Amino acid sequence: MIINHPILGPRDAQEFTYLGDANLIDRPDWRAENAIKAFHDYLHLRDNPAGEHRELWFHEQGDRSWLVVTRDTLTHEITSVELARDVARERGRGK
Repeated sequence: MIINHPILGPRDAQEFTYLGDANLIDRPDWRAENAIKAFHDYLHLRDNPAGEHRELWFHEQGDRSWLVVTRDTLTHEITSVELARDVARERGRGK
């Protein structure tokens, strides 16, 4: 599988480490009233979708960047690759 890195261009997926659902970017507020439940859900509850899914990938054998890869889990077709920092910034503006 080839991941089209936004800065470095096409890279073999073997250079990367898969780190799970991209929703992990949205870490719960530790000061919130329901922080214990929120962190439990954040750490332990995961969806296992069939189809399009946004995932975190770490470029371990490259520039060590974090990416958000939108990939079809059935076909492995990648439809989007973004720097995770840009995704996090956009989400921060929307709050």
